[in-house]
Amino acid sequence: MADVKRINTPPLISLITVNYNQAVVTCDLLESTRQLTYPNFEIIVVDNGSIEDPTERIRQGHYPNVRVIVSPDNLGFSGGNNLGIQQAKGDYYFLLNNDTIVTPDLLEQLVKPFFQDSTIGVCCPKIRYYDQPTIIQYAGYHPLNKYTGRTWAIGLMEPDQGQYDQGGSTYFAHGAAMLVSREVLDRVGSLDDSFFLYYEELDWSMRIRKAGYQIYYQPQALIYHRESMSVGKQNPMKVYYHTRNRLWFMRRNVEKLPLLVFYAYYFGLALPKAFVQYALPRQPAYLKAVRDAVIWNMKHSVNKTRPEGKSTPVTKPFNAMLTNG
Repeated sequence: MADVKRINTPPLISLITVNYNQAVVTCDLLESTRQLTYPNFEIIVVDNGSIEDPTERIRQGHYPNVRVIVSPDNLGFSGGNNLGIQQAKGDYYFLLNNDTIVTPDLLEQLVKPFFQDSTIGVCCPKIRYYDQPTIIQYAGYHPLNKYTGRTWAIGLMEPDQGQYDQGGSTYFAHGAAMLVSREVLDRVGSLDDSFFLYYEELDWSMRIRKAGYQIYYQPQALIYHRESMSVGKQNPMKVYYHTRNRLWFMRRNVEKLPLLVFYAYYFGLALPKAFVQYALPRQPAYLKAVRDAVIWNMKHSVNKTRPEGKSTPVTKPFNAMLTNG
């Protein structure tokens, strides 16, 4: 184990959350932060080009230590968080979904592993579902299957009976809640803007682990998550970004024979299955989303010499693609 770091004063934690047309949901999160017992944190709310500026509603709530940054454009999950990171002052950055509810000692528990092992770069809490508060969503991640591009959360949909109360290194962070050190950001860079939505935390985790840091699961820290509130359970935009970014993630992180096997699996089985799934009930918007996702990958090459942390230019937003074809 690496040398234990010792501190006299608690480091500043910058809690960053992104709002997109969900001011009420975001204020629910902010309301829950009143119970945080950690003595040194700031909160940054990034508004991602919402129809209604949430600044006044947040100001009326009199939430402590909150700054609102308004972007005129929707920068996506990655871009919105990166904008918050640029404005943050913390020694640690806690990227937290706006559709979560925190627990009192969350920040103390999350920062603790960093002072026990200097190789830890990211720490994630246990996540349970808000509407089913005893059911686990995340207790770490299984390894990536390089041939199918699949991974899944440990403990997913299981009742929490203490079976995952042992902390330790895991393969991927969960995008809903990630505490990352400034040191890691300085060395590895932030989220890649090219993903916009979905898979960005898996790509980031791969880069962080390649740089020699651990992704750590901390079961003593807990949040509750209202999953998929910003995008919905299923819609063409979600299908587009899941399809596009699964391909993009694999192209960026898997090479040679495993990537060829993945292509054979994906284009020979997974993609035809998706086309049938959306063709039979006559869902042309979903079919177009899958088609556009594949075309996007055909038009964008992976720059192997790209410095880590730098983003690939993002094409026009998905809603514009639906409109303009």
